Amino acid sequence: MADKTRPTLRGSFGMCASTHWLASATAQSVLERGGNAFDAATAGAFVLHVAEPHLNGPGGDLVAVFATAAGTSPLVLAGQGHAPRAATIEHFRAEGLDHVPGAGALAAAVPGAVDSWLWLLAEFGTWEFTDILAYAIDYAEHGVPAVPQLARVLATVEDLFRTHWPTSYALWMPEGRVPQPHDSVVNPVYARTLRRLCAEGAGDTRIARIDAARRAWRTGFVATTVAEFAATPHRHSSGTDHAGVLSAADFADFRPSVEPPVTAEFRGVTVAKAGLWSQGPVLLQALTILDHFDDAQIDPSTAGGVHTIIEALKLAMADREAFYGHRDPAEAEAVARRLLSSRYSKERAGLIGPAASTAFRPGDIGVTPYAPPLIARQPSVRTEGVGEPTVQETGETRGDTCHIDIVDRWGNIISATPSGGWLQSSPAVPELGFALGTRLQMTWLDPAAPTRLAPGRRPRTTLSPTLLLRDGSPVAALGTPGGDQQDQWQLLYLVRTLALGMDPQEAIDAPAFHTTAMPSSFWPRTWTPGGLVIEERAGRAVIDALRERGHDVTVSGPWSLGRLSVVTRDPHSGLLQAGANPRGAQGYAAGR
Repeated sequence: MADKTRPTLRGSFGMCASTHWLASATAQSVLERGGNAFDAATAGAFVLHVAEPHLNGPGGDLVAVFATAAGTSPLVLAGQGHAPRAATIEHFRAEGLDHVPGAGALAAAVPGAVDSWLWLLAEFGTWEFTDILAYAIDYAEHGVPAVPQLARVLATVEDLFRTHWPTSYALWMPEGRVPQPHDSVVNPVYARTLRRLCAEGAGDTRIARIDAARRAWRTGFVATTVAEFAATPHRHSSGTDHAGVLSAADFADFRPSVEPPVTAEFRGVTVAKAGLWSQGPVLLQALTILDHFDDAQIDPSTAGGVHTIIEALKLAMADREAFYGHRDPAEAEAVARRLLSSRYSKERAGLIGPAASTAFRPGDIGVTPYAPPLIARQPSVRTEGVGEPTVQETGETRGDTCHIDIVDRWGNIISATPSGGWLQSSPAVPELGFALGTRLQMTWLDPAAPTRLAPGRRPRTTLSPTLLLRDGSPVAALGTPGGDQQDQWQLLYLVRTLALGMDPQEAIDAPAFHTTAMPSSFWPRTWTPGGLVIEERAGRAVIDALRERGHDVTVSGPWSLGRLSVVTRDPHSGLLQAGANPRGAQGYAAGR
């Protein structure tokens, strides 16, 4: 058996896996007390706001893929907020901007995470939302240990907070000092916000009480307070000061929605993802391309396998830039069908040669491709993601996010990727204890772009959870943080488990890699032609062979790439499994 850092968990009662042990423990506690997977995921998600505030927050967003025990057809929960009414290309240009900034409230989409979690709880959960929020309230009031990366992020933005964002400095450095690793970090202001939601959640039924809390968020004190604060000009990552444009009316406009996933087959398994408003179909495209190669040709432990996988990802990522974005449902369905067709995937597979490509190569699907600006990344700037944010002094963030997967004994299953609203994304709203997100940085200030900035349009998100089905029944939920790397790291897991037969933890622990040969989804939207980042554990022989093929290789630390987690279920035996990433020493699975 290959070396593993920990066992793949096995049981029949319930499994939880996430990017932070407190969220996994919270979710498992809910299962133990009779809650279902949707109760557990919601409770765990609110704890992630407190435990990983540098990776997600109440002002952020989420995407989830789930299936219920009552009906196995998967659904996608779109908790991605849209651009505010006043977020126009003309306004940003008038502000002297040529890109949407990577930090500052002008880049904020309407927060979708809290309302979406409460909607999910009302529709598919069983618990009272006050019981769900009790875990997060307790941690916010009594403290969580600061993981080392949280301390590093706070140290990075200390000067920004002190000089330009005093409300953030007061919240996160209340004694005038940066918390050190493992210090207890509290957020009593957010605890008060949650307690107020609980107090305003009055009604005769469980759902009525949740709906009342949602109204307090969408049309009550939260929306009003956020809008008033965001309108104050403040420093953005552009180095200039701007006021946000998010209004209370924008909050009221948002509604969580569910839709069928986009799917593709790989080695007899159906892979379900969010649509073209996300980057999810990148994983599907890469899998359909790799399905034209035999197992030995795509083995990630070999230089040839790494090369083939990276070249497939480059082709899929080029199509992401050319064709993905906010489209009407019929148009989106037609574009996705062409991108995932057998003919097209075979054509794309035929473009993979023995040498690394440094070209940007979208395909021909009968739709005019968008040509994004191709701005080379400066070699001196470290930009590779590690599943945690790469934060600059300006607050610019890459590779952020967190993740949670749950499966319960009844067969309910969910994979969710919450993100945005990072403490370093914009100034903290002092009355509420959280910041707004910056998802609009993933839009272009170009009217011709399918991912253009426009009021009411979702930005194309990198959030990309995954659900697997075999013969129509859900068998796994998985995902990872990592921005543009999310589907790349998940691809490695699927190749290793579905084609090469590894077990979940073995596949998670294996050396990871990804390409940077596409325009980044994050400000300032640069790329590295031929870029390949790989963990040094891949071995010198593999790395040298990749360089000989022409890849621009960056060797990363031995345990530095990805924070993937997974839960699985055998629909015949009821056996449940779970695994979580050891990288960063904070992701854990729990279950029995």
